Amino acid sequence: MKKKVLCVVILAMLFLCVGCVDKGTEVVNIGYFNNITHAQALLMKSEKTLEQQLGSDVEVKWTAFNAGPAEVEALFAGDIDIGYIGPVPALTANVKSSGDVQVLAGATKGGAVLVCSPSQDISGVEDLDGKTVSIPQLGNTQHLSLLKLLSDNGLAPVTSGGSVNVSAVSNADVANTMNRGDIDAALVPEPWGATLIEDGAKVVLEYDEIYLNGDYDVAVVVVRKEFAQKHPDIVEQFLQVHEETSGKLMHEKEDSLKKINQELLDATGKSLSDSIISEAFTRINVGTDINKESMMGFAGISKEQGFISEIPEEEQLYAAPVK
Repeated sequence: MKKKVLCVVILAMLFLCVGCVDKGTEVVNIGYFNNITHAQALLMKSEKTLEQQLGSDVEVKWTAFNAGPAEVEALFAGDIDIGYIGPVPALTANVKSSGDVQVLAGATKGGAVLVCSPSQDISGVEDLDGKTVSIPQLGNTQHLSLLKLLSDNGLAPVTSGGSVNVSAVSNADVANTMNRGDIDAALVPEPWGATLIEDGAKVVLEYDEIYLNGDYDVAVVVVRKEFAQKHPDIVEQFLQVHEETSGKLMHEKEDSLKKINQELLDATGKSLSDSIISEAFTRINVGTDINKESMMGFAGISKEQGFISEIPEEEQLYAAPVK
């Protein structure tokens, strides 16, 4: 009899323990960059609004990346469920995964400038003939934007038989590289554009002269299809917070930028000056809608350059609902 009672007690305790383990163990992994073009992620992380929305039953894990390819690999591995990422790596992830990584919403648009060394007489794209122009990374949004600009002006990179030398230089190294005379111009995202301009670089093209009058996606939100199907409630609540945060960035900009700057300081040990972050944000448009024209434009250039093998159909590329 005592053995039976003991077994019942042990089974009851095990049942309770299992319940304790299961409760509150759901996790959503969010990827992002410590860059102001990923403004919603930075503000959400700072204010913990996503954690508040999801409640104590869901743990939010934030992972910062320095480049799109690394985040794409994390998405493929299932280490990231929802991610803020550039439109070009988003396209790459979608095609390579056969639609398992989909674009969920827009985030920011524009946010890049073409600048040149103050010693260079460059006033337009046509003056890049014979020059060396840097972009942050081969195959990224600024690289494809530059290729489109060159093509529209009858120019091409040296690698395609043209006269413009296109060189990948990390954003943090552009100023020194330009000062040494190793590059003549650079197409860079914010806040690097504002930083270079403050240091004396000349503006060749403003953000609204780069592509589609500045109304092109520079950061989007992607989701793993498997995660969205398994956790539609989490995705729906994420989208709600993402949209509310976008509204804050538009209507409470000064306070939002202070929080974003503090988040950058906490995460990286560095913050931006008030003048830099304010000027940079004049070139960034915030919104949850996706410009499908810009996405398909990037897809076309990506295919031409061999970065993707095919242009995805809309039903493969976009998750539902599309914001």
